[in-house]
Amino acid sequence: MSTHLRSHDWFGKKNKDGIIYRSWMKNQGMPTDMFDGRPVIGICNTFSELTPCNAHFRDHAEAVKRGVLEAGGFPLEFPIMSLGETLLKPTAMLFRNLAAMDAEESIRGNPIDGVVLLTGCDKTTPSTVMGAASVGLPTIVVPGGPMLNGRYKGQTIGSGTHVWKFDEDMKTGKMSQEEVEYAESCMSRSIGHCMTMGTASTMAVMVESLGLTLSGASAIPAADSRKKVMAQLSGRRIVEMVKENLTIDKILTREAFENSIKVNAAVGGSSNFIIHLTAIAGRIGVELNLEDFDTLGSKIPLLLNLMPSGSYLMEDFYYAGGLPVILNELKKELHQNVITVTGKNHHENIAGNTECYNEDVIAKYEAPIKPEAGCVVVKGNLATNGAVIKPSAATPALMKHTGRAVVFESIEDYNARIDDPELDIDETCVMVLKYVGPVGYPGMPEVGNMALPKKILEKGIKDMVRISDGRMSGTAYGTAVLHVSPESAIGGALALVQNGDMIELDVEKRLLQLHVSDEELAIRKEAWLAPKPAATRGYVSMYIKHVMGADKGADLDFLQGSSGSVVTRDSH
Repeated sequence: MSTHLRSHDWFGKKNKDGIIYRSWMKNQGMPTDMFDGRPVIGICNTFSELTPCNAHFRDHAEAVKRGVLEAGGFPLEFPIMSLGETLLKPTAMLFRNLAAMDAEESIRGNPIDGVVLLTGCDKTTPSTVMGAASVGLPTIVVPGGPMLNGRYKGQTIGSGTHVWKFDEDMKTGKMSQEEVEYAESCMSRSIGHCMTMGTASTMAVMVESLGLTLSGASAIPAADSRKKVMAQLSGRRIVEMVKENLTIDKILTREAFENSIKVNAAVGGSSNFIIHLTAIAGRIGVELNLEDFDTLGSKIPLLLNLMPSGSYLMEDFYYAGGLPVILNELKKELHQNVITVTGKNHHENIAGNTECYNEDVIAKYEAPIKPEAGCVVVKGNLATNGAVIKPSAATPALMKHTGRAVVFESIEDYNARIDDPELDIDETCVMVLKYVGPVGYPGMPEVGNMALPKKILEKGIKDMVRISDGRMSGTAYGTAVLHVSPESAIGGALALVQNGDMIELDVEKRLLQLHVSDEELAIRKEAWLAPKPAATRGYVSMYIKHVMGADKGADLDFLQGSSGSVVTRDSH
């Protein structure tokens, strides 16, 4: 066991400060022997009824507490800001960094020796991991789990992915409003987060592949009793991690990040993975750039047949064997000697649990679903710092395409004109949406997979090239070029695109090029006026002034790195 516990600097004091720290805790009915030097475990709970994906976390917290007590620890649950992707306006991404600050300061400022992060909906996972990484204590993540499979009129439907399909069907008269309302209930029929390989499931896979969860944790459905078992076992394990001084920085190495990039490609993970993993790396001090995601991930085969890149859902993934099967199939690609929360490496963790029970869901490395699956980084004069595209969710025929730009100057402009019969657009055009990046929206919302015009959908066309400095939901699909950097709101070339300009996308050549001369772009830049900031006070104003580009993870510049866990001054 480590020679000194942080919590002793609170509860072990023999002066007035010690009396204050212990006495007020005792009003909750805690006996004196709880303060005898046993490890204090903070349970960071992102529960909220406004975050439907995390609304079952009260039960998970109790399961973790049981495990902590069984292992001889002292569990203390605390809340932080919860980010619900489905309700929070203007976008949960705007507040990811605020929640990370909340997590960091709550962990650092309290008598905590180790922390359990209860995560689920998209931003609750990266925000809490970012905060914990900047403190550096022993840390374990308990993912909340996906919903059970959706079922509608005999077919399997996936959360998020089928939202876009239902919307298209309403526009073209294939579904009535009443049918859609019934389908909604069939889609979201249990506790848990999106059961497609959307961002929430991607984040669960991310933390397991990084080594921050117990083996197999990412795919267990939220409604399955084995999810509570995993939570209880995690409570036991965090106490041991404190005794072993197994801190988060010993797990989050460069090799762990490289493993995670390759695993994300193999499961067809969300493009949002890039922005969140980059932000976590910036907190822990690991050098990670946009090209790493292409170099390490773009040639990895797709092994998981899940929506939106495939046909199945997370419940099927779990029954097929879960992430241990993927890790085993990728064993020749992954760094083996990378420590995880168990104190062992992935190879040791998955021993005896690598059998695949459904090869329609999880394919063999030698016979993949698609030969190449990872996100690709494209550059050119339209994105000098890079942009990303997810080929596994795109249309192969559009991977090399040149088309006429149809420009939307804002999300309001897009909403107002997209279904206008007079809109000058056909399926060969390239849809361009400006001012939806980190600064421009602000917060970089999931609007990059712009719905196609009604008149295009009525022709039976399901996909077009779409370009923006925003993001796309991990549940979505389509040939969407995202995260264009520099963004339009700070004067990136995207701001200078005009209707009728020709834009070339060539994924194989990693090219995104605006066919406008440098001289003409210079003239346009001279005439360009920066938009007024969306806010002049409060957190949003601070965010706009300090947020870094998408290629840097969109963290706040002053949050990069770590401040450690030491707090030297008392409160009285």
